[in-house]
Amino acid sequence: MIYCVEDDSSVRDLMLYTLTAANLEAKGFDNNKSFWNALKEETPDLIMLDIMLPDEDGISILKKLKKDSKTADIPVIMSTAKGTEYDKVLGLDLGADDYLVKPFGMMEMVSHIKAVLRRVKKGVNDTISVSRLTLDNLKHIVLVDNEVVNLTLKEYELLHLLMANVDMVFTRDQLLEKIWGIDFIGETRTVDVHIGTLRSKLKSCGDYIETVRGVGYKMRSYI
Repeated sequence: MIYCVEDDSSVRDLMLYTLTAANLEAKGFDNNKSFWNALKEETPDLIMLDIMLPDEDGISILKKLKKDSKTADIPVIMSTAKGTEYDKVLGLDLGADDYLVKPFGMMEMVSHIKAVLRRVKKGVNDTISVSRLTLDNLKHIVLVDNEVVNLTLKEYELLHLLMANVDMVFTRDQLLEKIWGIDFIGETRTVDVHIGTLRSKLKSCGDYIETVRGVGYKMRSYI
């Protein structure tokens, strides 16, 4: 079951129609009150959450979801207005699993939902450790010496890919395609920048990510 929290009735109806056509059960809510009431009766598999809502904004709702042990593990995809990068980053930092920028295509939405659901399903009891570095895919957190490290969505996905394929060398083009998608318009420098910030955030574990000269990057199996 997918919960769609969206106050624009035309957008919400289109979302529900598309999800139903994709064989995904869905319910729509135009305000926080109806959403919270429904959540008491049923736990959805995923929540599509608009940031701009009447009465209570999506960021506030997300905070409450993540603070409650009963709802903290429900995957959340935020939908943000174009240009609201701060809200997007804040949402990810607070535990959102993904985001979509309005206006987004309905099939793009379905693709993101299915990708997050696959990741969550695969992530049950999926904990990867390399020496002092641990990635808990169920809780969607990264630990260095048992201390939580805050990563952006792309940094997390990049680290997960490397840790799940220890000693496998990925070219920059491969990383661009796997993490950013084949339609991403950008340069391989994007990978280098993210690797740099990722190493910095991992502190003493940053050098676990090894540069393979002339090729790309890999996660070392030994330290």
